[in-house]
Amino acid sequence: MNPPIYPTVAPASQVHSGVASETPIRAHDLNLIKILTELAYRKWLIAKITGVSALIGIVLSLSLPVRYTASTKIVTPQQTQSSAALMMMSQLAGSGVSSLAASAAGGFGLKNPNDLYIGLLTSRSVSDAIIDRFGLEKIYHARDRTAARKELDEYTRVVSEKSGLIAISVTDRDKKRAVDMAKAYTEELHNLAQTLAETEALQRRIFYEAQVKSAKEALVAAELSFQQVQQQKGLIQLDAQAKALIESQAALHAELAAKEVQVQALRSYSTEHNPEVELAKTQLASLQGQIALLERRGKSSMDSSLDMENVPSAGIAYLRAAHELQYRQTLLDLLIRQYDAARMDESKQAAVIQVVEPAVEPDRKSSPQRILIVLWSVVIGLLGGSGYVLICNSIKMKPEILESIAELRAAAWQR
Repeated sequence: MNPPIYPTVAPASQVHSGVASETPIRAHDLNLIKILTELAYRKWLIAKITGVSALIGIVLSLSLPVRYTASTKIVTPQQTQSSAALMMMSQLAGSGVSSLAASAAGGFGLKNPNDLYIGLLTSRSVSDAIIDRFGLEKIYHARDRTAARKELDEYTRVVSEKSGLIAISVTDRDKKRAVDMAKAYTEELHNLAQTLAETEALQRRIFYEAQVKSAKEALVAAELSFQQVQQQKGLIQLDAQAKALIESQAALHAELAAKEVQVQALRSYSTEHNPEVELAKTQLASLQGQIALLERRGKSSMDSSLDMENVPSAGIAYLRAAHELQYRQTLLDLLIRQYDAARMDESKQAAVIQVVEPAVEPDRKSSPQRILIVLWSVVIGLLGGSGYVLICNSIKMKPEILESIAELRAAAWQR
């Protein structure tokens, strides 16, 4: 076929009042016409390439395995504070800083509780349980556990919807297995949450059990010391102001010690960024400020009868022994409460995961989308054929390109 001959376009001339004006055709319009003309000359080649591409798309769409997607939606329980955390709040409120307790309670917990459960659903523990339960290493023909886990992640989708629900979608060749796997994710999530809750409560209970035992021994020692002071110094009658001062200071010091124990207990099984740890540290700082304020007020408001410089040595020893006994008794009471709260948390069951939409067998396949695959194959063939024609035409019009290609070929095959 002879190459196309493009006609020469003469400028149009119109005479207006005896003056001739010219309107030239723009260069890019002429280039577009040349491209379309070349494509029209090679239309059968483009049609053949497009047909071959469409045929490949049809074969590919028919050879791909049919897969089904089963979905379930769950609602996660609202994040609740443990009994120990609630007791911390009540103790702080009872000590006279209820506004701080309220503000701390307002910021307690995660911004979005669904993030926690999504993390559990996509964890390695849940994935391994699903793999073992359905024998996915054999089904996926995976060479090891890591490959099977990666394959499972590709066919599983866990998202948090705007409505607050968590949607779990599983894709598999067997529609029944897809349904069973979607249900298994909910069951494994509940099992993992139950295990984590029991482990945390057990660690807290063991920790407080040791602290209560130590506090009891310290209380017995304080009682013996107080009895010895009474026997050596005799009974000293304290007035109401001194007795109130001893009780208030002892209570605050005991509560401060209990908070320090709580912080140590929380740090034993969580990080510094845990909301309960941050709340306990806030309460601890508040109690330290209260004790400092009370000691300053006590020194400024005590009359001469309570000034330590004017109290006999027998009275000072008695005051110290009484303060230590009151402190140990109050600390033991607080630790026993925390121990009982830990035992209560240990006996609780994990929060129930409620299924809003149970997984059912899908009546339609999710993949492959055969029509879409064929359409994309036609588009790719059409664009590829057109590009091939234009590239070949450009090479023919520029002999230096052919020379460069020949030189490159020779250099590639040269030893």
